[in-house]
Amino acid sequence: MKKLIAAALAASVLTAPVMAAPQHGRNDGWGRTEQNHRVDNRRVVKKTVIVRKDVRRPQVQYRTWQRGQRFESRYARNYRVISNPRQYRLHDAPRGYRWVQSGNDAVLVGIASGIIASVLANTIR
Repeated sequence: MKKLIAAALAASVLTAPVMAAPQHGRNDGWGRTEQNHRVDNRRVVKKTVIVRKDVRRPQVQYRTWQRGQRFESRYARNYRVISNPRQYRLHDAPRGYRWVQSGNDAVLVGIASGIIASVLANTIR
């Protein structure tokens, strides 16, 4: 039993530097690794293909806005408050309302209630 433990310990001590050696070769970042070795003027090429997991961002549910809905900025694409509506050929917002950009759409929203009064699709380019 002692001989078996001593042999396993010796094998682990001898193989540790080999396992800790750095991996040579270039990695192009897309899951392909290429290693080139030269042995006696002959070129040995070892190629390894590693498939990466598809990392996706969390899906955000975007909405198409309709009159009478409640406007929530977290569901809007490219959300911005339009401070100068005439720049986008929009009329000035009535008192208590403001123009908001959601993607390419201009949305007239009540400030206090958040209810949509008007939607102009593809107004903003």
